[in-house]
Amino acid sequence: MIEEGIREGDLVIAEKGVTAKDGDIVIAEVDGGWTMKYLRTKKDGSVYLEPANSAYKPIYPKYDLTIAAIVKGVIRKY
Repeated sequence: MIEEGIREGDLVIAEKGVTAKDGDIVIAEVDGGWTMKYLRTKKDGSVYLEPANSAYKPIYPKYDLTIAAIVKGVIRKY
């Protein structure tokens, strides 16, 4: 999430139990692995995860996608 300003070592504040909507930064389990990405919804209702790092490609779930939490804030330690 480097292009969103979230860097390695930062602490994120995430809220569980909230319904994610298009454009939210989510913590998700996708096809057995964990990631933090933008949630995107296509017009047909399907969803994918978009990274905030141009070096990576979007993730289209093959089997399972579970949204665990929505990112609400970031704390950077110096």
